[in-house]
Amino acid sequence: MLRKVTAVVVTLIALVAAGRLATPQDRSGVRPQLAFLRAELDDGAAAEAQKLFPEGYFFLYALYGLARAELGDADEARWALSRLETPAGREPFSASLTPAYGVFYQGWTNWLRGAVLSLRPDPALQRDFETASAALAAAFDASPTPYLAAYPGQAWPVDSTVAIASLSLHDKILPPRYAPTRARWLAGVRDRLDPVTGLLPHTVDVRTGAPTSVARGTSQSIIQRFLVDIDPAFARSQYELFRSQFVVQPLRLGPAVREYPLGTDGPADVDSGPLPLGISLSATAVTMGAAAVQGDSQLARSLANYGELVGVPVETPWTKRYAGGVLPIGDAFVVWSKTARPWVAGPPAPLPRALTWWWRVPFLALLALVTLLAWLQTLRPRSNEPPDRNVTSLRLPKGRRKAV
Repeated sequence: MLRKVTAVVVTLIALVAAGRLATPQDRSGVRPQLAFLRAELDDGAAAEAQKLFPEGYFFLYALYGLARAELGDADEARWALSRLETPAGREPFSASLTPAYGVFYQGWTNWLRGAVLSLRPDPALQRDFETASAALAAAFDASPTPYLAAYPGQAWPVDSTVAIASLSLHDKILPPRYAPTRARWLAGVRDRLDPVTGLLPHTVDVRTGAPTSVARGTSQSIIQRFLVDIDPAFARSQYELFRSQFVVQPLRLGPAVREYPLGTDGPADVDSGPLPLGISLSATAVTMGAAAVQGDSQLARSLANYGELVGVPVETPWTKRYAGGVLPIGDAFVVWSKTARPWVAGPPAPLPRALTWWWRVPFLALLALVTLLAWLQTLRPRSNEPPDRNVTSLRLPKGRRKAV
């Protein structure tokens, strides 16, 4: 009986896993994820995330707010924005930078402001958006490099990409002002690409903007998400380079994203997390959104299916969380990626397929094999037990005897 119960349980788990792997994913699970994240935020998850990496508090609120904005939930997005504009939201950043608190803080906050303002008019928020956009543009115009500092003496191109995208969003929803700033920025970027990959580098010299490290998956996955809203043509060429050098199938078991380009390896850090077979789980999750805004729907769907299998989501009638919900910041990146769409650019032209449906077959075969082995266990004969010599006998009618 125990073997049969085990076989039934294994079969049910395998069927659920196969369904997650083969069923097209949509936004149906997004609101339960956001319900989980809101409860976690109310319970202090942002402060806990801050203990994991320097932008933990900020990112958890920012990604929650942006995902809500993607769904048109202006009130919740505005609530998340209000948490970023507090001393706790600014705490890791330096007020001495230009613009104040650095390009990371100003860029992401301004993008969320613009997203909320896109959903409904708000005179006070519009003034804040215009003021912050003007400060960002002035800083870029005065800088000898396209990459502003996020922390004293440190610059990451991904942060400036988000900030410039917020200026594009400004020019979509308000009278346009910043096309010259964007043009100068793009010219500076093209002059300072990573010579190894042809992509924006991961880190640069804060004084000159010269690359100081090779392009990496954790920053590229975000860059590709925002670059399309700055210059769609340049973004498409960058995305194709990214896909060819970072999207892989390790051991032929599904799509994933490397932290370092093919042929290059390097150490893991707090951004990438552990790198099994060179794969960054965070970059893989965020690339789902980058693929969506680039019209690479087949890759976006495949990454979503892959995440439903390896992410082990736990669902209730009201919530959904991955990996048991032990790392809400991971759920925030996933839900932000699942809601991705261009905010400034038009609908992207579809890209040729990078994968075929058949990448799922090894997983499905493995699930079938595990199920088969579980049922084969039920067919094994019971082990022969030695007879019990202390047998009593009962005299039955008609002289028959039965051992008990």
